[in-house]
Amino acid sequence: MGTRASSARRMPSKKPRAPGPFDLGGTFVHLEDGPQALPVKVTPNLWERVEASRQLTGGRMVGLNRARQPDDLHPSEWERHPAGDELVCLLSGAVDLVLDETGGERRVELRAGLGFIVPRGVWHRFVRRGPCDLLFVVRGSGTELRSV
Repeated sequence: MGTRASSARRMPSKKPRAPGPFDLGGTFVHLEDGPQALPVKVTPNLWERVEASRQLTGGRMVGLNRARQPDDLHPSEWERHPAGDELVCLLSGAVDLVLDETGGERRVELRAGLGFIVPRGVWHRFVRRGPCDLLFVVRGSGTELRSV
């Protein structure tokens, strides 16, 4: 015999309409701390929009970087995420993840199928070794960039 769902966990009576497919390279997905996932169009000022939007400052951002050109992963800039760890998953290709740690720079070779967790607040950058697809999950609020 099944149990009846409490009213706090009850699903809405009207079924929501699922959005159509989208290109993860051009649209990231914001996973809020609640039940919603929100597509976010990738633009040159994406991280400024995240900071300016109450709706986007919590939760995590999921995105795909399709790096085909040497500068696609901004190798001349360090980045860090003070609000949380970053999960990096290399789907195809090869990338060196460079971490700016207390003892100096550490280079981590990532190949297709490997993942890595960049700890919160650690400056890091990517150096691509050829075309690659890099999936990431990050708490984007407060993301900082600096020149190498």
